[in-house]
Amino acid sequence: MVSVSAAVLIFLAILVLSSAIKVLREYERGVIFRLGRAIGAKGPGLILLIPIVDKMVRVQLRTVAMDVPPQDVITKDNVTVKVNAVIYFRVLDANRAVLEVENYLYATSQIAQTTLRSTLGESDLDELLSKREKINQELQLVIDRHTEPWGIKVSTVEVKNVDLPQEMQRAIARQAEAERERRAKVINAEGELQASQKLSEAAAVIATQPLAMQLRYLQTLSEIATENNSTTIFPIPIDLFEPIIRARLAQQPRT
Repeated sequence: MVSVSAAVLIFLAILVLSSAIKVLREYERGVIFRLGRAIGAKGPGLILLIPIVDKMVRVQLRTVAMDVPPQDVITKDNVTVKVNAVIYFRVLDANRAVLEVENYLYATSQIAQTTLRSTLGESDLDELLSKREKINQELQLVIDRHTEPWGIKVSTVEVKNVDLPQEMQRAIARQAEAERERRAKVINAEGELQASQKLSEAAAVIATQPLAMQLRYLQTLSEIATENNSTTIFPIPIDLFEPIIRARLAQQPRT
């Protein structure tokens, strides 16, 4: 009988010690409540509690990556899109994270969802697609302002996906194709303009040098003969050789 009582006492002692001794990791803090009154946060390391009198709530200080579920957003130009995001935050003040809000994880998730809808609703679709970094900064500032009283610091908010309706995707594809065609036409027009300028300069040079025109004519005949296997007969006027004959006569010594 004595041995049974001793065993019960030992078991009760172990239960009391297990409830009185807590070990907190480096990234954890424990908010201590003594008879319902918060006496502060302790940790990390070994924490001694008064059995039955003290209660401890663990709070992690590591950065939390939380997915914001897809939200239906109506942009400023009345386009309905589905947007999801990810938010990075951490607890800076364990006391406020426990005392100021019932569940800081759930509260942060809800404020992120409502902020995502309201903030993106003030932007046009083009801004949402092209100015992602600016929108991320606006979301971070707004959410951080709401969570600051809870002792939570929001470090980063990133919009991950923007799902567009099928008809909007087709419209954007047509717009992109039209833009590519416009650029191609502009490039072709610029090339033709540059080519016409060079041709005009070449024509001006040839007009002042009749011999250059004759040489160009002979060069064209040579290229045609090289590229085609068939025989081509061109009538060559005698005037074509007149500048060459005059040049040769001018080079001959006079007797």
